Amino acid sequence: MRLCGSHHRWSDEDAAAMMDWIIIGIVAFLTGITASMGLGGGFILVIYLTIFAQMPQLAAQGVNLIFFLPIAAFSLIFHIKNKMIEKSVILPSTIFAVIGVFIGVWGANLLGSEWLTKVFAVFVLLVGVRELVTAFKKPEAPETGDRPGQQRIEIK
Repeated sequence: MRLCGSHHRWSDEDAAAMMDWIIIGIVAFLTGITASMGLGGGFILVIYLTIFAQMPQLAAQGVNLIFFLPIAAFSLIFHIKNKMIEKSVILPSTIFAVIGVFIGVWGANLLGSEWLTKVFAVFVLLVGVRELVTAFKKPEAPETGDRPGQQRIEIK
């Protein structure tokens, strides 16, 4: 392979580093897509970081939070622009979310990485079972959005 007029042979380390970047890019892409749709993209990122990158659970959750901030900001702008957020729930949701953050950080530090990993695994399992059960149920209410599967929330 020629790079900048010189001869360059890819070493095994170069190939491994390139593969790592490709995998990280794919994980980041999938995490961004699922997080921007409100589907919990953090599951993908935390699972990748803990299982494949061998990162401790607490550190992986910290990386996930940093990753989440720009995605949440862009998603919020998009959802507000498309009138998909009910204004009356913003303040109470924010207040309870901030309280939840303090309790969550305190609880995560109290549990430690080993127990936090176990709690996270049980949580992922329960969410997965719930999704499987609800996937086979018939929808109770008719779709009211502009596109199939979309529910529109009116902003007052």
